[in-house]
Amino acid sequence: MLSVQYKSNKNRFAAVSQASRSLLKTVLLGSQVIGASLLFLGANLPAADSQTPSYSVGYTMSSPSPSENVPASISEMAQKVTVRVFANRSVGSGVIINRSGQGYTVVTNAHVVENNSGNFMILTADGQMHGGRLVSLSRNLDVAVLQFNSSGSYQVAKRGDSSRVAVGETVVAAGFPNWLNSPGRMQDTREWGNRPFQLTQGQVGMVPNRSLVEGYQLGYTNDIRSGMSGGPVFNQRGELIGINGRSKFALSADKVYRYSDGSSPSPEQVQQMKALSWAIPVSYLSLQGLS
Repeated sequence: MLSVQYKSNKNRFAAVSQASRSLLKTVLLGSQVIGASLLFLGANLPAADSQTPSYSVGYTMSSPSPSENVPASISEMAQKVTVRVFANRSVGSGVIINRSGQGYTVVTNAHVVENNSGNFMILTADGQMHGGRLVSLSRNLDVAVLQFNSSGSYQVAKRGDSSRVAVGETVVAAGFPNWLNSPGRMQDTREWGNRPFQLTQGQVGMVPNRSLVEGYQLGYTNDIRSGMSGGPVFNQRGELIGINGRSKFALSADKVYRYSDGSSPSPEQVQQMKALSWAIPVSYLSLQGLS
């Protein structure tokens, strides 16, 4: 099992510009803030381009908090390919889906990065912060594509065939919750770097024959939390089959639980949908030219 280790080292950032420090402070301070469970909150970030360097935030890979039955091979792989995405107004998760030379492609949810200034930082499992740039924001799907450059070597998620996913199949969801419950209080993890990494295991509960709005079509019993949006969903072979994005009992049910063609499920189906978390199948990435 991978160990948890936190090292605070402000001297590493002596050369970082003042504009960067507000974000890096968010990752480094390690203080615990008690707050209400808001969807996302971030800090001001530096402008990101191909010249933006990578910075270590002093974290090593943390031990995930998984369902006990997740195979170690999937747990370790998931942690390597799952990243944390920092925008100026939000913090979410993402997954590395491609590498070309020193360029890496990350998929996350559109709602993680939209309405931001375009400045992003991506935290990888080795504790490195990378300047990211928005490559694509889908109009029809709750999906966005980011890229970052690094001379480091990072694992890329292996994609599965999401069109073959069946009800009852075991799935594992990964990501970084922004809030965690502890005895007597709610803890804000957005200053904890990659330590809050979590896995949840469950089963596919529903695969409608047409997608819900924003491309959601994979319903599963796993619990996902605020901050895990944009993270990966894997099948029992460790293949990427979906992108987290919608937790159970979402607000605005009349808007969320309807089909992309404008029609509505039956009341019975809506109740079933509410009891599930939802992901966007990875097959949609290729169909939309986002991969």
